[in-house]
Amino acid sequence: MIAEPNVKKSTTNARTLFSVISASSVGTLIEWYDFYIFGSLAAILSTQFFPKDNPTAALLSTLATFAAGFIVRPFGALVFGRLGDLVGRKYTFMVTLVLMGGSTFLIGLIPGYASIGFWAPALVLLLRLVQGLALGGEYGGAATYVAEHAPDDRRGFFTSFIQTTATLGLFVSLGVIVLTRETVGVDAFSSWGWRIPFLLSAFLVAISIYIRLKMSESPLFQKIKSEGKISKNPLAESFGKKDNLKMVLLALFGATAGQGVIWYTGQFYALSFIQKTCNIEFVQSNYIVAIALLIATPFFIIFGGLSDRIGRKGIMLAGMLLGVLTYRPIYQKMYELSDLKTKQELVDQTKTDQKATTQENGDQLITTTTTRAYADGTTVKEIEKKTVTAVALQEAPKPEVTKSVTLSGSNYWLMVLLILVQVLYVTMVYGPIAAFLVELFPTRIRYTSMSLPYHIGNGIFGGLTPFLATALVETAKKANEVAEKAGQAPVIKQAYLEGLWYPIIIASVCFVIGVLYLNNKAYTHADD
Repeated sequence: MIAEPNVKKSTTNARTLFSVISASSVGTLIEWYDFYIFGSLAAILSTQFFPKDNPTAALLSTLATFAAGFIVRPFGALVFGRLGDLVGRKYTFMVTLVLMGGSTFLIGLIPGYASIGFWAPALVLLLRLVQGLALGGEYGGAATYVAEHAPDDRRGFFTSFIQTTATLGLFVSLGVIVLTRETVGVDAFSSWGWRIPFLLSAFLVAISIYIRLKMSESPLFQKIKSEGKISKNPLAESFGKKDNLKMVLLALFGATAGQGVIWYTGQFYALSFIQKTCNIEFVQSNYIVAIALLIATPFFIIFGGLSDRIGRKGIMLAGMLLGVLTYRPIYQKMYELSDLKTKQELVDQTKTDQKATTQENGDQLITTTTTRAYADGTTVKEIEKKTVTAVALQEAPKPEVTKSVTLSGSNYWLMVLLILVQVLYVTMVYGPIAAFLVELFPTRIRYTSMSLPYHIGNGIFGGLTPFLATALVETAKKANEVAEKAGQAPVIKQAYLEGLWYPIIIASVCFVIGVLYLNNKAYTHADD
């Protein structure tokens, strides 16, 4: 959206503005880090906080708990958005920072399911809800705070720095996870080392609080406060007045819902897909996503700045359309890169190692590790853990079998490229969105009005993407299993792609509404 000539410019100098951006970004990055480590560790957390007898159900339960944090984000937007429009931007996102950091730290202290049973998932769910409420208030405050310091004709450029924090938060979370795992070892990390990234949150939040305490209030908010123009009831004014409600609905169904599914498909579902469907080795899968994130991150700023010149609408809608048209071929290629059925195995290079250990109860655990090599450089490690019970008549648990695929050479870099393309779509839809939302609403109700559609679009439509996509794939697999048992052909030939229908449909609907109803120029308001 292009700022109109009669819109006044911010008087904030460049040095002060970058200080504002830095202070806001550090806190927001840490909040995203706190929020993301749960999703990044979903596979491990499913074994810690849920029964192990059904791994698929445990993973879906973990993803559902992860999604719960997104679902309550709109409520956080209402609570903290109202507070931000009544009290101020600065103090409101100080509160959200403390809530987010505290709940993340406490997740790292919760005993596992083996120790306290169903209290473990219940406590995790409670803290995820607190995280969601806090994040619901954080983003709107940070984006509004930066936008109200920025010149109107460069609002897209300066607010795009806030947009990088979500991806950088994921990048940092992956980095901390990989570093911790490599430091303590695989077994220790799966047992207790996964807690370290959660506990580290307390240290990071303390730094952010120190930085934010030095911040001053937004100049535009100070101005309307001194003039007595602060809204007495931001919720009623935002959603009770027809014109404002229309803008809220337009923001949701014409922009943020589509932006949300593109974002969470390109970053979260992509990681889950290569780990659980493609079975890419844990560390390598995180490296693949981290490299893609690192390369793509500057494009948030590039597209944010470009939106100041050519408008927000075209860039955001182009990102949605590209996702709709290319997701299925991209994910099909990702699957093919790891599909062992299409690779030539080097049978003479197969290695098998077996180790037996006696447990405290007298049972014997036999661990068999088989390593296979393939002509294209791919290697596969399969670990089977089988328990032989000390009591002859006692039924032994089912063997645990895990398989990890390690890509090599061109296959590895092609996987990086496929993730990178998806993250570039994310930068297109997400880079300009903060400026777009800020320009929709007047200062007096901006925090409340922009936060709700953003967090419904991202928290519900976007946040549910990993869970719903995984559920769709599992449903398709079960349908094929039923058909196979009945001696019939598979009902769905490419079941692993079924999860993509959710983001494709949502982004398509949002694209059509955006094309028809979004304005490509900045909205102006009397109190700005």
